[in-house]
Amino acid sequence: MGEVRAALDCGTNSTRLLVVDAAGNPLERRMTITRLGAGVDATGTLSEAAMVRVVEALGAYAEVMAAHGVVRGRMACTSAVRDATNGAEFLRRASAAAGVEAELLDGQEEAALTYQGATAALPPARGPRLVVDVGGGSTELVLDQGGRLESCSLQLGCVRLTERCLLGDPPTAASILEARGVVAAELDRAQVEMAHLGRTAPPEVVGTAGTVATLVQLVFGLEGYERDLVHHQVVERAQLAAWIDRLSIEPVSQRRAHRGMDPGRADVLLGGLLVLAGVLDLVGADQLVSSEDDLLDGLVASLR
Repeated sequence: MGEVRAALDCGTNSTRLLVVDAAGNPLERRMTITRLGAGVDATGTLSEAAMVRVVEALGAYAEVMAAHGVVRGRMACTSAVRDATNGAEFLRRASAAAGVEAELLDGQEEAALTYQGATAALPPARGPRLVVDVGGGSTELVLDQGGRLESCSLQLGCVRLTERCLLGDPPTAASILEARGVVAAELDRAQVEMAHLGRTAPPEVVGTAGTVATLVQLVFGLEGYERDLVHHQVVERAQLAAWIDRLSIEPVSQRRAHRGMDPGRADVLLGGLLVLAGVLDLVGADQLVSSEDDLLDGLVASLR
């Protein structure tokens, strides 16, 4: 006996759904670029247009959940809603649209669930392991240091960094330098909160979320998204640096033409890659492993 369960993630850049059967096998994974966090860094509020986009996506997901006979669900809202003065209104509207109560996770809850999801299918770590979840508005860092988790939620994500620094098309060299400085400053703060971050042997880095998936698609020249071809791929730091150099001098229209580029991420991907590169540089890692298991998988597992 068991229940069909679902997890929903109302992120800064995308709205996602995972449905699993009683044994935990995925029945459905969906993702819609909704840009809930567009403008939040500047205005402090969620725009009406952005909330409508997410509510519409959640309405469609509610139909999917009904078709699968979902018995229990959990819906998480993260950085954009945490930072918005009208976050409570969004939580109410999201709950009504999905038929699942919307929860506002704090950074530590988000980090722990992300780590659980991202590493569940990996072999046990032979040393320190760092999970990096580059979201739209925040980046969650979770370091497993001998079975003890240290975490920090950075106020950096692909959308937030783009809106704050990378405004040109293409961005200027000065704006990219500014973005790197913002990343470095936020990572300095993370080292205050995480005693071992950047102070141990280089950890195994596990990267998750759309920035990492799109990077894998670009590195391997994948034609569109295929989960099995992205999951657990290895990307070298030099490959990441090469794509940063390439995208830095291209307008968005040219970025969209690359094989493997998610068109909905073309304008914000560079910001996400700069965050990722800053983390790898700090910890001295030469590569990262991509994981398509993440916060959604952690949420579903918490329903057992």
